[in-house]
Amino acid sequence: MADESTVAVRVWDLPTRLFHGLLVLAVVGLVITGNLGGNWLPWHARLGYAVLALLIFRVLWGLVGGRWSRFGSFMFGPRMLLAYLRGRAPAHVEVGHSPLGMLSVLAMLVGLATQVATGLITDDEIAFTGPLASLVASSTAYAATAWHKGWGKAIVLTLVGLHVAAIIVYQLRGKKLVAAMIHGDKWLPAHTPASADGAPQRWRALGVATFSVALTWAIVEAARWLR
Repeated sequence: MADESTVAVRVWDLPTRLFHGLLVLAVVGLVITGNLGGNWLPWHARLGYAVLALLIFRVLWGLVGGRWSRFGSFMFGPRMLLAYLRGRAPAHVEVGHSPLGMLSVLAMLVGLATQVATGLITDDEIAFTGPLASLVASSTAYAATAWHKGWGKAIVLTLVGLHVAAIIVYQLRGKKLVAAMIHGDKWLPAHTPASADGAPQRWRALGVATFSVALTWAIVEAARWLR
């Protein structure tokens, strides 16, 4: 809640907010189309490609994006994580992603990247074959399929559940994470540095997004080129 000692500070730039919104929609769509199967599998694949492009974008934006979206702003070591859990961490660690938030972000990125990677080489011998399945041995493709449909899916769903639970807990404690991710601002001490979020950053994000889509297309088409 705002008071006389705080001001609205831009923490989440627009590209980061759009990334989060699109990723949520894509993951929900993946779960639905994956469970429906059949004629929905082509859409499942397309949404998987969209997630790949989004992940590439987020990794690159973590290097050149707004101040609090960059990995350097929330890559905390074990000591800071322990201090945070004990309630002894400095206030600045909660401006962007907290030490626990860091673990959540990294786990989600790795979990989704693994699902995308296994999906690209999936071969269930019935309804779907991933675009890169021909580049790996059949045994590898079958193992990837088993992981993608089993443990991989379970891990991602668990991470999503934990992420939602954490957001609810923070909301109940008065930390409005959802609102901040929608409008980008948090009420913080006036000296808190803000993330740049103007036209130059948005043009940069458009360039990064274009590159991410192009790289995704190249990855998906790789099997055709390498035949």
